[in-house]
Amino acid sequence: MNKRLNIAIFLSFAFILSPIWNSASGASIKDTESATHGDEAASYQIVNTYQYPGYRLVQFNLGVLSHYSYMLISGGQALVVDPGRDVSVYLDLAKKENLKIKGVFLTHNHADFVAGHLELAKATGCPIYASAKSGDQFPHQSLKEGSKIEVGDAVVKILETPGHTPDGLCGVVAPKKQPDKPNLILTGDVLFIGSVGRPDLMGGTASAASLASQSYDTWTQKLSKLPDNLNIFPAHGAGSLCGAHLSDEPTSTLGAQKIANPYVKHKTRGEYIAAVLEGLPEAPQYFKHNATLNQKGPELINWQEKPVEKKPGKDLTDPRAFYVVDIRNAKEYAAGHIPNSVNIAVRGRLETWVGIMVPWGSNLVFCGNPKDLKEAVHRMHRVGYRAEVITPEAWKKAGLPLAKNDLISPRELYAQMQTPDSPVVVDVRLPTEWMGLRIGTVVNLPLTHLAELAPAKLDQEQRVVTVCNSAFRSSLAVGILERLNFRKVASLDGGSEAWIAAGLPTFGPEARQAAATAPAASPAPVPKRDLKLPERLSPAALNRLMLDLPNTFELVDIRPPDAFNDYHLPGSRNADIDDVMKNPAYLAGSVPLILLDRDGSLAMAVGGILSQKTPRPIKVLHGGLDAYWTELELKGAVRETPIPGAGPTGVQQPPAAAPPGGPPATPPPAPAPPKKKSAGC
Repeated sequence: MNKRLNIAIFLSFAFILSPIWNSASGASIKDTESATHGDEAASYQIVNTYQYPGYRLVQFNLGVLSHYSYMLISGGQALVVDPGRDVSVYLDLAKKENLKIKGVFLTHNHADFVAGHLELAKATGCPIYASAKSGDQFPHQSLKEGSKIEVGDAVVKILETPGHTPDGLCGVVAPKKQPDKPNLILTGDVLFIGSVGRPDLMGGTASAASLASQSYDTWTQKLSKLPDNLNIFPAHGAGSLCGAHLSDEPTSTLGAQKIANPYVKHKTRGEYIAAVLEGLPEAPQYFKHNATLNQKGPELINWQEKPVEKKPGKDLTDPRAFYVVDIRNAKEYAAGHIPNSVNIAVRGRLETWVGIMVPWGSNLVFCGNPKDLKEAVHRMHRVGYRAEVITPEAWKKAGLPLAKNDLISPRELYAQMQTPDSPVVVDVRLPTEWMGLRIGTVVNLPLTHLAELAPAKLDQEQRVVTVCNSAFRSSLAVGILERLNFRKVASLDGGSEAWIAAGLPTFGPEARQAAATAPAASPAPVPKRDLKLPERLSPAALNRLMLDLPNTFELVDIRPPDAFNDYHLPGSRNADIDDVMKNPAYLAGSVPLILLDRDGSLAMAVGGILSQKTPRPIKVLHGGLDAYWTELELKGAVRETPIPGAGPTGVQQPPAAAPPGGPPATPPPAPAPPKKKSAGC
């Protein structure tokens, strides 16, 4: 079992059992946001170098934008694919390995970041390759269906693949000597690992349903017909808002995606369109501006230029004139900050959150220490923002006032929540996160809509405590509320992660109702727990269901595809375990969802996660397919065989049964029982 799966299972039980864990348990919850709070996430990292006959592919990841870019290298030449705006990482590798950058290949006009095509063209004099349908307004070599780009001993054949955007391209890469035997495909944003590119980012120039229909054609008529062993290399991974439910695996194969990708399993156009349009996260407002910049050709940046310092003045506290972003951590922000500034820490998804919260064209000012200010200004060029800077010391030296807010410890907040005059707790996470786990009877106002919802939902005179997973978003929410004249606002220190680590109770959708109806004179301050766990089905019970009540339940097998192909129950379908845990499609429906695996352990963990999020009946095959095989299939496969002279019964006893997939315990007699496939165990 891989490390990622171990972590996923561990965290699933943290959700289920957190009400009874104490601080020594180490329980915690992580989201895509808190996973990008390290230094490495803010800079380009080489994920891996993939070797193929005659060429290699270097994959880069920029964690804070979930952005994959590439260098295709062969014969001393390199083609850069979908580069970010700060291109030094590609230039440094080319210099280190004495490579000539032959060109820049853009799979489409990106919306979530400003691309580095003009930066590389200026630095190296290389051409830019882009779709003939892109409408790009900078010098480029147009590509269409069947166009080719040669890089040393490799050749990139172009496929027109609209769906995410009208100008989408894919590049199928093969050795020049064997062009009909490709090894990989660069899919841009049209096909991700576990997902497809969202079709609703064109700002009204093309309908989402029309593009989703083109995406269906791209898959059914082109990509699905390519070899199953073709490696897929997309432009984004988990956390990107260019799609929904992306996997954090950096690569896959077309064959694996045919089995595991929930979107491409839809066989009809209508179902495919509906699936792609359903449940899309809200697109940040800066996306449309970045797409326009990339199409026009972004202005060149002087990356060595020092940040412009902003003179301290009371005008900075006017939300109508300036948008001040404090890039320090939550504790430093709480201790004292420029009034009406918001906290978006530099250690996190600074680019995305500024792009979400700060209106395009605002007078943006960063506040922090000089080193972090330099980094923040540099990083904001990635999404097209410019900012002036100011330090907290300069503000204090000018004798200007500071605003402060409380960071409340989990135990302190829990105690306050038990009093008659408790604060209003506002969970600023997404509704799906809030449904899965909450710290009590709290209001859910998603951060992205807090500014518009708070004036109607909340009272400026009441005490408000904001909550998220790690305090990154809740600290940002404090500033949003301050800008709306809320002055009694605090944030939960450490977020829900710290709450769980402190051993405090958490609740799912039904536990809150149970706590509300508990007797008022309950002797214990901790509400009764309602642990909603999946029902365990015996192999015999499942077999009866399959025989007597077909089509009244959904069977989902979460084993690896190879094991599923080797042996599976009739009517079951194979699904990736990560997708089952994250895809809200599995939460919908009234018929029971029955999970199958090898021995029942993983299915029980996944069933526990889903049971906390949905009233849908969740069931698990007890003992897994191993037990089903042993109790039902194997017994049915062994038949009594008459043998002359074998004794009064005339029957030879069958050999001892071996575990599914293993060798027999004793040599089988002749005639052998009918051969059965293993349970993939």
